[in-house]
Amino acid sequence: MKKTLLSILALAALSTTALAADVKPALVYGTGGKFDKSFNEAAYQGAEKFKKETGTDYRDFEPTSDTQGEQAIRNFASKGFNPVVAVSFAWTSAMEKVAAEFPNTKFVIVDSVVKLPNVRSVVFKEEEGSYLVGVMAGLASKSGKVGFIGGMDIPLIRKFACGYAQGAKAANAKIQVLQNMTGTTGAAWNDPVRGGELTKNQIDQGADVIYAAAGATGLGVLQTAADNKKLSIGVDSNQNHLHPGSVLTSMVKRVDLAVYNAYKDTASDKFTGGIQANGVKEEGVGYAMDDNNAKLVTPEMKAAVEKAKADIIAGTIKVHDYMSSNSCPM
Repeated sequence: MKKTLLSILALAALSTTALAADVKPALVYGTGGKFDKSFNEAAYQGAEKFKKETGTDYRDFEPTSDTQGEQAIRNFASKGFNPVVAVSFAWTSAMEKVAAEFPNTKFVIVDSVVKLPNVRSVVFKEEEGSYLVGVMAGLASKSGKVGFIGGMDIPLIRKFACGYAQGAKAANAKIQVLQNMTGTTGAAWNDPVRGGELTKNQIDQGADVIYAAAGATGLGVLQTAADNKKLSIGVDSNQNHLHPGSVLTSMVKRVDLAVYNAYKDTASDKFTGGIQANGVKEEGVGYAMDDNNAKLVTPEMKAAVEKAKADIIAGTIKVHDYMSSNSCPM
């Protein structure tokens, strides 16, 4: 009996090893840089979690242009990497081309949809998470004015801005929401100086809570808000720790789970293509609370945000998605 049990355990171990050996993960970031402390870094953390848990290493690449992104995706696929995960809407056309060329390779794209059987498209309901932090901003503001700084001016970032405005106005119908976008090219994700300038301009107009959805550019937003003793809101990763006592909260978007699950599902032979849409209900987006912002959030504010969260899950609150109509009711 003991021998049989040992044999079964040995076979199970061999089976796990064989599965792990079939996984050769790769990761292509967006153009904002791996350590942007936001979107790309969340993807990196997901890959690192998989590596730590399984001992399986991965390869990654930081493109600085759209051309480099397509080259990296194709290069990884041609060298047998599987799955190949690309984070950013910018890689949509590249993914459409490369995934069609390598039908036996599994691909994942984050923040866009590619309709091929070997591609998993992971999208998020950013409007819902932004609504929650908007409620908090509306309640925290003493001036009656809050701000939003976006990165590249695209519908996806307008989606963040629109959800934020809806939440802020749900908390205070009279609140003003100031909005600026950093630019119209990929450089807009990595310009903290410009982010700081736009933030100072909004502060000069009276904004006392500013939400950044701008990749590494957002680091300039958070820094300038802290320097001027105003509140900021981080994005994608939990950024509360960057300026403790100044970052009111962060709209957390679980890009890390999108990457981690892609690798884990491939390893366990459970990978599926198609669209995965992650909102508040799916715990794909939310808001961050920890020791760094605990003193900034009153019990009343937290209760209001938790109620909004419950109402979104129940369907009582339906947050308008800018991308459904390319317009915002606010």
